[in-house]
This record gives sequence, C-alpha cells and structure tokens, in this order.
Amino acid sequence: MLPLSYAPPHPHPRLNPCPSHKPKPQSPRALPFPDALRAAAAAAAISLSLLAGNAAGAPSARAAEQPPEEICRGEDGGRGAEVKAEAVTNEQLVEEAWEVVNEGFLPDAGSRPWSPELWMQRKQDILQGSVKSRSRSHEIITKMLASLGDPYTRFLSPSDFSKMSKYDMTGIGLNLREIPDDNGSLRLMVLGLILDGPAHSAGVRQGDELLSVNGIDVRGKSAFDVSSMLQGPKETFVTIKVKHDNCGPVESMKVQRQMAARTPIFYRLEKRDNDNSSVGYIRIKEFNAVAKKDLVSALKRLQNSGASYFVLDLRDNLGGLVQAGIEIAKLFLNKGDTVIYTTGRDRQVQNTIVTDSGPLVTTPVMVLVNNRTASASEIVASALHDNCKAVLVGERTYGKGLIQSVFELHDGSGIVVTVGKYVTPDHKDINGDGIEPDYRRLPDLSEARDYLLRCQSKKLS
Repeated sequence: MLPLSYAPPHPHPRLNPCPSHKPKPQSPRALPFPDALRAAAAAAAISLSLLAGNAAGAPSARAAEQPPEEICRGEDGGRGAEVKAEAVTNEQLVEEAWEVVNEGFLPDAGSRPWSPELWMQRKQDILQGSVKSRSRSHEIITKMLASLGDPYTRFLSPSDFSKMSKYDMTGIGLNLREIPDDNGSLRLMVLGLILDGPAHSAGVRQGDELLSVNGIDVRGKSAFDVSSMLQGPKETFVTIKVKHDNCGPVESMKVQRQMAARTPIFYRLEKRDNDNSSVGYIRIKEFNAVAKKDLVSALKRLQNSGASYFVLDLRDNLGGLVQAGIEIAKLFLNKGDTVIYTTGRDRQVQNTIVTDSGPLVTTPVMVLVNNRTASASEIVASALHDNCKAVLVGERTYGKGLIQSVFELHDGSGIVVTVGKYVTPDHKDINGDGIEPDYRRLPDLSEARDYLLRCQSKKLS
C-alpha cells in the first residue's frame, strides 16, 4: 500500500452503484511510494519521491478512467476468495513492461537516447523468439530497463514489490484515497490494506469508506490530513467509523495502533547577539505523515514565545513524503502561490500545485540547505524562495527532481519508471542542477528583509 511521495494525481474514478458482476482483471496499477522506502528496497540513490496521495491498489494512468468495481457483501461479509490475477504468458509479461515505458517514460531521464521508434525496435529485437520461463522474462525486463540508462527506472521482483506495497503511513495498516461520488462530494475510501494488520484484523476491508476518526467527521478532509489524524503512540487505540462498501452497514471499531511515525521536527528559541532579536530555529529531519502537524505546533509555540523570524534547517534532509513537503510549503505561502510544477509526456503528469489558503507564518524565513538537501526538501526550499518568502543559506542542493511511478505487473512483480520531473515556481529544473543559495552564511535579519523586499518588488514589476 502506498502514499508516496506524489505523482500528480490521476483523475478520480467515480463510485458506481453496487454492480452484480465480478471485477475484471485490470491493467498494471501505478502506485506512488515514499522516498525512504524506495531507496531502502532498491538501494537506489538519494530519495525517489513522488508527488502523492494514492494508495496501493490505485489504478494507473491507463486504468484510472475505469471505475473501480464495488461489490456489496453477502452473508460472508465480503471475505470470500480474492479474484486471482489474469494469467499471462512470459512474452506478454515482457510486452506489458515494455508498454509501460513506451507510454510514460521521461526521455531525458536516461543517459542514452530514447524515442518511440528506438523503443519499438528494442521490443522487436527482444521478442524475436519465445521466452522459456518466468525467471527468464524477469531477466529480460531487467536488462530492457537497464538499457534506458536511468538509475531510477528498474524492475521489482514479486517479493520486492510485496515488501514495498506494505508501506503504512497511518500506523494502523491502511491507506486512503479521495474519490468523488456522483454528487461531486469527496469520500475517503480504503484503497490499500495490510493483510492481518490492525485495521484488517478489526474488520476494515478494501473498498470501505472512512466516515470518522475519534468522533470527528472526516468528510471533506484530505487523505493526507486524515492519515495524520490516525497516527498516534504505539499500542494506543483510535476509534474509527467505516461504511462497508457502497451498500453495507456502518460500523464503529477501536483499532490498536501498531507503529507510530516519529516526529522529524526539533525546535528551540534562540537569541542572536548581532541583531538583539529572537529566532525560532526548526530542524526538519525528513518529511513523514506527522511532519506538518508537528511543524504547525512548533511554529505556534515559537511565535507565542516571541520569535521575530524563523530559521528552517533542511540540511541533510533527503526527502520523504513529497505530499508532506508540499503541505509544509503551503504553510508559508499566500493563497494562489505556486508550490511546484510537474512535467512529463503524459498529460496526467503535467500539473501545477498551488496554495489554497493563506500563510500560517508571515515573518521572514531563512532556509538552511546543503548538498544533501534533496527531493521533497528541494521542493520546499524552492517554493519559499521563488515566492519571496525565504532566503536560502548554505550550499547548492543535491538536485533530485525526477518523479517515479510504480506499476504492478500481472504476475505480482513490478517496475519503477521515471515519468516526470519537478520544475520550480520560477521555472527552473531541479534535477541535476540543484538550487543555488542566496547566502553562504546566515545574514542579519535586516539584510534578509531587504532581500525579500527586493524579490517581491521584482515580481510585481
């Protein structure tokens, strides 16, 4: 199951009335994953963030237009045998992986020339003869992806894919996705569930709608915010209310949290001798499910304690959940400000993320960066910098600006494919180049204020 770091959202499938027919086998499913998990699972380079909110089992760009099959439970409560994946031949599996790359791979992500014509020739060369075994088909897919010259595009064995699909950002073993109903209202559906996890053991099932958390109605809230509401200390309980499928009963249940995300926020109030002012210092180690909630608390406490400006330390922050980074950037931006652009061959990857409310903080901000500030951290740094909300201090950032999607193949294996890249509000490509800071050392508050005023004047002119 997944949250990931977020590939731009696919069009939401609409909810159907309860059909009487069985679900059909679906095409490969694109799953967004968090940076740390992808890096750990595949020993890849620094964080492979995606822009976010889909859960495991969410349809891919190609499958997104197909509405999900919702089946009313019978007497067995919907716990019958699962529909097995459609059998595919070894040749079909290779072609399935080839097709994913053909439809969405970002050509300039690899170190070797790529075009649809060259890729078609590659398929013809590969499939000249028969593929004798499933292990051989996996070898062919691995070599085929390696030929792209992109270190992030790679094959996942069924066991590796299974490990990645069990990522949990709620602490109770489920993931949520926002899906509009026929009236256009958003509903939070369970579209990722860890077998025998806390939620599953309590009675939650795939396709259930989440109605409330600890008595708070969650209708209209984002999946990311509600996932944070579900978080809490390990072995404590959270009470949730779910509606089983489209036609089932509403049930309230207590779920024991299995694991809790540790706070990545560390803060203190400091006094600077050179300008006789109080500064709120905040370090963010990574972007996880509780980062935004804990940062809001830190900002409010520091403001109430007299902080006249803030230092946000993103040094050595390799990323994490890109959606968490996006939500954190919004805390400092004006309504309508651009957080980040995403570009790619597929129109569903082309997106503009904007702020939908006013800032929590209006005082000057200095963001500390270095050559290990990467991915989601670079999104935050560039968003605040390009919108004249912060000065950047330190070293040039790492330069990880590619977007990956994870696709499940029909035999339970998967492939990670680079499908897009991030572009800053000032239309600069993050990938490879990184972001150049404004200062090498912390400036005085007055100097930082003057810089931001000049930046704002330039934008208005």
